[in-house]
Amino acid sequence: MSKSDKIEELQSILKQDRTNFQARRQLAVLLLDCGYPEEAKLHFLYLSKIFKDDSGIFYNLGITYEKLKELNKAEEAYKKAIELAPDEVDAFYNLGLVYIDKKRYEEAVECFENVLAKDNNDSNSYFSIGLCYFKEGKLDGAKYYFQRTIELNDEDIYAHFYIGNILKEQGENDAAREKFKKVLEISPDYSWAYFNLASIDYEEGDLDAAALNLEKTLELNPKDIDAYRVYAKIMTKYNRLDNAALIMERSIDNCGANGDSYYILAQIQKLRNANDEYVKCMNSALKFNNSLSIPPKLVKNELDNFMK
Repeated sequence: MSKSDKIEELQSILKQDRTNFQARRQLAVLLLDCGYPEEAKLHFLYLSKIFKDDSGIFYNLGITYEKLKELNKAEEAYKKAIELAPDEVDAFYNLGLVYIDKKRYEEAVECFENVLAKDNNDSNSYFSIGLCYFKEGKLDGAKYYFQRTIELNDEDIYAHFYIGNILKEQGENDAAREKFKKVLEISPDYSWAYFNLASIDYEEGDLDAAALNLEKTLELNPKDIDAYRVYAKIMTKYNRLDNAALIMERSIDNCGANGDSYYILAQIQKLRNANDEYVKCMNSALKFNNSLSIPPKLVKNELDNFMK
């Protein structure tokens, strides 16, 4: 029986007997699993009012609220699940994730440490603590916990990736490059690893290698707007202005209208002596000024001075 057929069957049972709590619980879990959190919430709320000491109901209610981005209610539900069953670690872990979303990193770390107190080999909790430290800018602490993660699970691409980012931030480009290559060994389609390799190549002046890695980045993720911009900058340095213009046009086609993208394209058109295209792009940059990182007034002044 398919999941949709099972949902219909359980709904039919409840129409005949609203007090069939086992069927209602099964239906709520199945609805949540199939991507219907709003419908699942109604059933879990109904059950929570009857089975007030059932930690599993409150745990699943927390998951439901989390999927609905109702983080305050998710927090309350997970706390209730913990109150009812303090030895079960799943609610602690999920509560920690909620705290990360709410940028309450110290409280998140406490939750993950609670998990590790009961299971010292939980690689996900080590990773999550590392992520908290990373977001707080505590890079050495973050690196330690990401390293602990991969000691337990060497296939965790995100731990390798974050270590690579930290090493790059600390100026250890060779070590960072090895980490990004490790990511690609595990997951050859991870576009951000190619982008970061390109960033290292660009920083070190190897523009050919950077261009190759950016092309691979865009092959895997055609909507990576930063990759287009770095790629266009490289082509401009090579004085391959036609290529640079085409790259930014691709960016606009794939990522949508963007003030900064039009402004960058305008500067390339100006270097190409394509004056009409320059004016057109500058006007487009002003039209989409909500995505301009340069004050629109400065862009308008630049265009007015050009038109004199």
